[in-house]
Amino acid sequence: MGTAYADQAHAINARDVSFDFDSVPMHYIPGEVMATHIINVMHLVLPEGERAMAQALAEALPLIDDERLREEVRGFIGQETMHAGSHEKARHQLERLGLEVGPMVDRVSWLIDRLLGDHGLSGRAKREWLCERLALFAGMEHYTAVIGEWLLTNDKLAEKGMHPAMLDLVRWHGAEEVEHRSVVYDAYMHLDGGYARKARQALIASSGLLALFVTSGAYLFQQDPSPNKGRWWPLQMASASLRGVVPNFTTFLTEIPRYLRPGFHPSQLGPMDNALRYLAQSPAARANAVTERSEGTINTVAQAGVTQPSSSEAQS
Repeated sequence: MGTAYADQAHAINARDVSFDFDSVPMHYIPGEVMATHIINVMHLVLPEGERAMAQALAEALPLIDDERLREEVRGFIGQETMHAGSHEKARHQLERLGLEVGPMVDRVSWLIDRLLGDHGLSGRAKREWLCERLALFAGMEHYTAVIGEWLLTNDKLAEKGMHPAMLDLVRWHGAEEVEHRSVVYDAYMHLDGGYARKARQALIASSGLLALFVTSGAYLFQQDPSPNKGRWWPLQMASASLRGVVPNFTTFLTEIPRYLRPGFHPSQLGPMDNALRYLAQSPAARANAVTERSEGTINTVAQAGVTQPSSSEAQS
């Protein structure tokens, strides 16, 4: 197969991060109940899709003979694994606050496994089904990259006083979505590249993600135990979208023509400057880097057999 792989001279690597969610309240965007639950969909539901995406790329890896693309695929899988772990910690905090999300996550996980698993196929059928999944995930990654850029450039969440740990979580995740926006697309183009399949699965991805955000957001609103959460969640959702507190839902329609334009490549979404800048200054990434440097110093001293002075000795 031919490939439309584009080398952007940028290595994709997983980053260790450390978030502290202990002080996160139920409605971590003050005064925005439904907007909070739309953001929660990113924590609770999308990681299940990312798990299936990583599985499909792992299946594709032996079929990719472009070493640079292989490296990017491995980096992508590592990043998605880190996303899942970080969002799981946020989920645990929400559950401690009384938001019952386990049944929904289990249901979504079961559905994704049934719909997007490998189904035990072999031979040509296995490869064809792999290409179908890659085309679907490439379409989904287009939207996560667009939303990721929105998270990095939108000031509404900060202006609303969104809890800093959750704001850092979604911006860090969004930045990495922008950073690895081309990987699944390039893997699909490398293994297949058919336009009809790409278009068909892009339409499925668009409608599927829109339905996922609406239905999952509504479920979380209904499970919210807070007595002051308000009523009429559809009105709250529409208001948050129109005011720019959450991404505009029309994005799932307006992005289709751009994605399906002949010759399109995710690199045409624009430079990655905002993403790389944020990844360099993310509080969670920097906090973990400081911890690693401290632990590294302690380990180095211990391995050298040197006893560190006590605080009183250090002062004398």
